[in-house]
Amino acid sequence: MVVRREKKSRKMHGYRNRGWGSIGQHRKSGSRGGRGAAGMHKHKWSWIVKNYRDWFGRKGFIPRSPSSTPKASEINIGQIEEIVNKMLEAGTATMENNKIVVDLSKMGINKLMGYGEIAHPVKVIVWSASKKAIEKIEKIGGEVIILRQQSSA
Repeated sequence: MVVRREKKSRKMHGYRNRGWGSIGQHRKSGSRGGRGAAGMHKHKWSWIVKNYRDWFGRKGFIPRSPSSTPKASEINIGQIEEIVNKMLEAGTATMENNKIVVDLSKMGINKLMGYGEIAHPVKVIVWSASKKAIEKIEKIGGEVIILRQQSSA
């Protein structure tokens, strides 16, 4: 294939700066107004208006605020065992048919987890519970009332 034009480097031989003016006009970043995005809100503003109107401003995904993110609060069976006597004294738990009734939904706790051991038969009212927690409570003669099944998917 035939080259149709000569390179710049082939031209201007014998001329000191090869067509780039005198004293450093083809050097460093002064010739382009700074490196990178320098001056985008200042001396390169006209370039932004012409070529890249969306350079500034937010775009894309906006995450939900932390206040609207649902918080999953949970409690273990072992923790209930530790505080059940204090709850009876305070009146947040009641006795019913030789079972201690604990309403976790009123306490702002969403899920009952199965870590730990429990000795008292309890009736727990909660939004959701793990299989292990339900097994342990039913094994000692208690029961778990789930108010609403949460989808796991």
